[in-house]
Amino acid sequence: MPDRRAVLGMAGAAAVLPRAALAATPPAMYGVMGKMKAQPGKRADLVAILLDATADMPGCRSYIVAEDLNDADAIWITEVWDDEASHKASLTLPDVKAAITKARPLIAGFESQTITRVLGGTGL
Repeated sequence: MPDRRAVLGMAGAAAVLPRAALAATPPAMYGVMGKMKAQPGKRADLVAILLDATADMPGCRSYIVAEDLNDADAIWITEVWDDEASHKASLTLPDVKAAITKARPLIAGFESQTITRVLGGTGL
């Protein structure tokens, strides 16, 4: 049978552990996920513009562009930012502004956009 002090010590450690784990958790990040439609036959051109303009965006942890396998004109964009301010600031960068101007004629529309609170994951 365990010693009473050992049991109390383990109980005390268990009570402190969750607080310590929470204190070590990094703040949540800002996420944006959306589906964009390219003009018919222009998806590859649009993807190239989006990928070319996103190499250096301060505060951007992840910017993923993916082709929709069920829709030849659709792409999905998943972004993870340090915070909302970093995302908004990216829209003022010269390279991003130029890409938006270049991409605009190739965009047929936006089907959805979701803002998320990113808690973590592989690669972040």
